[in-house]
Amino acid sequence: MPVYKALIQYDGTRYRGWQSQKNGENTIQGKIVSVLSRLAEKPVEVQGSGRTDAGVHARGQVISFALEDFWDPGELLAAMNRYLPEDIGVLSIEEAPDRFHARLCARGKTYLYRIWNSSLPNVFERKWMDTISEPLNTEAMAEAASYFLGTHDFAAFCAVKKKKKSTVRTIHEIRIEREGDEVRIWVTGDGFLHHMVRILVGTLVEAGLGRREGCEIPKLFAEGIRAQAGITMPARGLTLWEVYYE
Repeated sequence: MPVYKALIQYDGTRYRGWQSQKNGENTIQGKIVSVLSRLAEKPVEVQGSGRTDAGVHARGQVISFALEDFWDPGELLAAMNRYLPEDIGVLSIEEAPDRFHARLCARGKTYLYRIWNSSLPNVFERKWMDTISEPLNTEAMAEAASYFLGTHDFAAFCAVKKKKKSTVRTIHEIRIEREGDEVRIWVTGDGFLHHMVRILVGTLVEAGLGRREGCEIPKLFAEGIRAQAGITMPARGLTLWEVYYE
């Protein structure tokens, strides 16, 4: 069976997240499975590089799937885009090695969190960024971000109370940029826990508002108590930007 790797993007505003639900709720994975199964005329399983939450967007989500019959990648790309809704798009499709799996083969990811830092509204991009009217001190945020770099136990930055798997992750880079009234926070790591990026950004925002000192962050790693870390930022500001493979 030929295996395919596809790069997709989506506006997550109206979806219940990536993962298909048994109760048939509106999800990204569900839409893609439906289209591929229609084209293949039989059920198709689709694997994503990771699960994005309800309302989270993706510019560089990677999926993998196998089809019993060979499809030309260009023809398959055109067919999928013909039937998918306009807020989900396939950017590229290529044949992949038989053992390729979008999630298991991923070696790292970059997320982008966008904040509109102004008391005035941004009408046209409001669905893709959070709004904070109080001025953010990006220098304080960058200083706090430095404590996240490296390998740590991120139990305090995970929304799941019962953690069956390791909560140790490695953050390779955090970059904070200001472009006019917009603050962009780029986070790159080897993997992320449930809500981890949104809680991490919430902690940086609290530092930017003068409500938290960056030097407190090592204590959060040591104690692993979710309630002591920052707020969980709204989903709409988060975009899965890129997934890395060897």
